[in-house]
Amino acid sequence: MRYSVFAGGKRLRPILVLAAAEAAGDPAKAAGGGPESLLPAACAVELIHTYSLIHDDLPAFDDDDLRRGKPTSHKVFGEPQAILTGDALQSAAFSLLAGAARDTDAPGPWIDALVELAAAAGSVGMAAGQWLDIEAEGQPIDMVSLEALHAAKTGALLTACVRIGALLAGADDATLERLRAYGRAVCLAFQIVDDILDVEGSVENLGKLPGVDADRDKATYPGLLGLDGARSEARRLRDLALRQIEPLGASARPLALIANFIVDRSQ
Repeated sequence: MRYSVFAGGKRLRPILVLAAAEAAGDPAKAAGGGPESLLPAACAVELIHTYSLIHDDLPAFDDDDLRRGKPTSHKVFGEPQAILTGDALQSAAFSLLAGAARDTDAPGPWIDALVELAAAAGSVGMAAGQWLDIEAEGQPIDMVSLEALHAAKTGALLTACVRIGALLAGADDATLERLRAYGRAVCLAFQIVDDILDVEGSVENLGKLPGVDADRDKATYPGLLGLDGARSEARRLRDLALRQIEPLGASARPLALIANFIVDRSQ
């Protein structure tokens, strides 16, 4: 578990939790303390993300040898051990949120966060997206279906990060909806750039082998739109995300910087 969690990575998802809380209001209002009180939620989403990467890399899925520049979990410890490691990380994520709910006088927002994360990881979120991704291999796909696939596979967890941060900061319904729309837009932009980097990136930049999508005949944005069209769509989604958070003012600047990073990144 420690090998994969501390192997590196951008930590984008926990950062989104903290940035969304800052944009939505006072992180201490519902979370029960200062910004540090949000760390159980930030860590929980990273544990879910890491578990998903371990399972993604298994031979039954993408069969990858490298992740974050290091040998993948199943290459180091074995396939059964990697499966169990992912299972344990998933359990640890929910334990963190449940523990935070137990230890506060205001458990409601933490319970809401737990429900949000469970939905994002499960049969209407990431697991569903993985299923759709497998079913789409080698099949023709249109833009609507591709967006639905990635809104679940990648987007459900990214959007949940934003909503969890906002929920713990006591955001009102209007702000929650703005942040949900921001999250959906940046998640699709993130996936588009991921697809582009799989075509153009290197092992040194990506920390994993490029070209996996083509090898497995996966449904991708460059495959559907071409590289130039995919880049244009990523920029359009970034601009849409920025418009959603503009009314939140200066407190949303970290979210704006994240949106720009997602589109401009090279890894």
